[in-house]
Amino acid sequence: MTESPEIRQCKVCMHKCSLSEGQTGFCGIRTMHNGVISPDNYGYITALALDPIEKKPIKNFHPGSYILSIGSYGCNLRCPFCQNHDISQAKREDTNARKTTPEQLCEIVKNEDASIGLAYTYNEPLIGYEFVRDCARLIHEAGKYNVLVSNGEASLEVLGELLPYMDAMNIDLKGFRDEIYASYSGDLALVKDFIKNAAPSCHVEVTSLIVPGMNDSEEDMDAQARWLASVDPDIPLHITRYFPQYKMRDRAPTSIPLMYSLADIASKYLHHVYLGNI
Repeated sequence: MTESPEIRQCKVCMHKCSLSEGQTGFCGIRTMHNGVISPDNYGYITALALDPIEKKPIKNFHPGSYILSIGSYGCNLRCPFCQNHDISQAKREDTNARKTTPEQLCEIVKNEDASIGLAYTYNEPLIGYEFVRDCARLIHEAGKYNVLVSNGEASLEVLGELLPYMDAMNIDLKGFRDEIYASYSGDLALVKDFIKNAAPSCHVEVTSLIVPGMNDSEEDMDAQARWLASVDPDIPLHITRYFPQYKMRDRAPTSIPLMYSLADIASKYLHHVYLGNI
């Protein structure tokens, strides 16, 4: 079906928002301007920090190193427990966003001897993948590393734009049933495709936040770990403990014995399983 000349479809993620001139998509940042859909947050940074790479979390890529980390605003999911909801669910005017360029960021990275490169994190970087791509190209040319921290909810075309410049990724796998992802306005199949297609070309680690009553069953972990192992049993899995956040304050933190039990299950299939937030 041919698109109306007044309507364009954004093809970055599963929402495939159909936008008319001046309209913004579900993510809060992709808007149609003069017939072209582009990210309104291009170059707008809400956070810049030097972090241990383990904080991403990345455990098996240059352990013990530090990396400059940037974030913007906006997200294409609606997780009720989001730790960074003040930027992921915010509009620009509600943040302290300041404008920069890929060239300026690359200079900052090159002049920071303690940093191995640049991590794109805090909000969802892929909704503004153009800025990530433009920065990552310069960072690679400078001989530094690029690390992506993402929910993996982006098309394989977007992944293809970034893979030539990405050295490591941590992808959130927020559950292993379609209904869990539907409750966040997400798409499990898209995340699985993203992981499966990224892993052969890039160091990939996966994080699963275990939310009581949602994705904490042993059956779900068994299915998830078996699937990850079918992609590559050397993919590190971070099983992370939930604490009440944002709109989800109606349940206790994840049981520590359950965390260890889920790690034991995952370890039957995966070579590197780590517990977080315990």
